[in-house]
Amino acid sequence: MKRFAIIVAGGSGTRFGSNIPKQFLPLCGLPVLMHTVKKFAASGAEVVLVLPASQQDFWRELCAKYAFGERCRVVSGGNSRFASVKNGLSAIDVAEGDVVAVHDGVRPLVSLAVIENAFAEAALCGSAVPVVKVTDSIRRVAPDGISQAMRRDELVAVQTPQTFDALALKRAYEVDFSELFTDDASVFEAAGHAVHLIAGNVENIKITHPCDISIAENLLKNGTTC
Repeated sequence: MKRFAIIVAGGSGTRFGSNIPKQFLPLCGLPVLMHTVKKFAASGAEVVLVLPASQQDFWRELCAKYAFGERCRVVSGGNSRFASVKNGLSAIDVAEGDVVAVHDGVRPLVSLAVIENAFAEAALCGSAVPVVKVTDSIRRVAPDGISQAMRRDELVAVQTPQTFDALALKRAYEVDFSELFTDDASVFEAAGHAVHLIAGNVENIKITHPCDISIAENLLKNGTTC
């Protein structure tokens, strides 16, 4: 069984008021994306990094600057996350029993335990999607602005790496994009497969807002994840 990891990184620095895309922002001495790549390289996965063509020269410059030696293949992204994942899947040759994880490049705090469990459960069950409990109160807002409370004990927040039988996921992505595809699990499910949930780690935040960098720095400095 081979392990593959497709790391999708196509964000911008807009919300940060920065000209630097958020995956390249410094975090405890390394760009965010390098922390993420290191996690999956440590798991023994073959890493495919999906980047916009316009960012690839900058990535290579950063790798030289930081003497970053983790091996990963760089593939050009598409005009949507769906298209980018599809490009990443097209770049790997998979066989029966292989598993593939799809992960957000700006989630550098995923734990090695979650990665290992995701690969193991996907090999056993066909899929493994990490989730955490919802702790905030949740309301559904209708188009007319009327809201309604929802039971949070029936909801979970979905993280990555979303991990699957590699052949099954490649076949699932042989379709046109649909607005119903909100993540890889929804594409997999639309192809008729069951989605198996596993426990994620709450520190596995997605770097989205400027305060997230400060939170991630504190977590890394305190050794909260490993």
